[in-house]
Amino acid sequence: MTDEVSVAIDPHVHSEDSYDGHEPVELLLEQASDIGLDGVVVTDHDAIEESLRAADLAPEYGLLGIPGVEVSTAAGHLLAIGVEQRPEPYRPLGETVETVRDMGGVAVIPHPFQRTRHGVRKRRIRDCDAIEVFNSWLFTGYRNRRARRFAAERDYPGVAASDAHSATYLGRAYTELAIDGVESRADLDGEDVVEAFREGDAEIHGRRQPLYRSTKHYLKGAGRRVGWAVRPVVSSLL
Repeated sequence: MTDEVSVAIDPHVHSEDSYDGHEPVELLLEQASDIGLDGVVVTDHDAIEESLRAADLAPEYGLLGIPGVEVSTAAGHLLAIGVEQRPEPYRPLGETVETVRDMGGVAVIPHPFQRTRHGVRKRRIRDCDAIEVFNSWLFTGYRNRRARRFAAERDYPGVAASDAHSATYLGRAYTELAIDGVESRADLDGEDVVEAFREGDAEIHGRRQPLYRSTKHYLKGAGRRVGWAVRPVVSSLL
């Protein structure tokens, strides 16, 4: 009989290095450990420095270290899980997917079809490694159900993630991965988790955020995006 270990990973989490994130990676790691996750992937917007630091610190919290980034492509956002460099932003989606794979990572489409959150449109998804079929920040279950149907029809693996922007909501959704050929969790490292994402042997778990929380999150995020965008203009006037 082949030995198998299951791990619970939240693969889409933001730190203060994102324009809409709030907290340092130390707090995120502490929360992940406290609630019983085996690991988180810090996927800041077009920034990877804090994710690399989180992956290095993870073993101190009893967690698996997995770096990543949420990179902006010409078609929308893409999660690059298991990479140690940030792919160049705003390149074509297919090109970015190939770059992520060349870096040894897996390319996951987050919150697909949701234009207000830079989700990739249905007609633009031609190749990826997995689809985020449960994102806990979506207002209703409709987008999640649509994503799940899309993934099933095209035989893409599905993942679930909290998309947390603060420690409070971390782990509200997560992906459970079954990893063969190991006797215990102590035998695993981040590369094993990345390979498990690639193979797609996963179960999704989670619940949506309360509606008022999601609304507040969207409004704050929109304000921060505007502030972030005008910073170079303001700096040039000073």
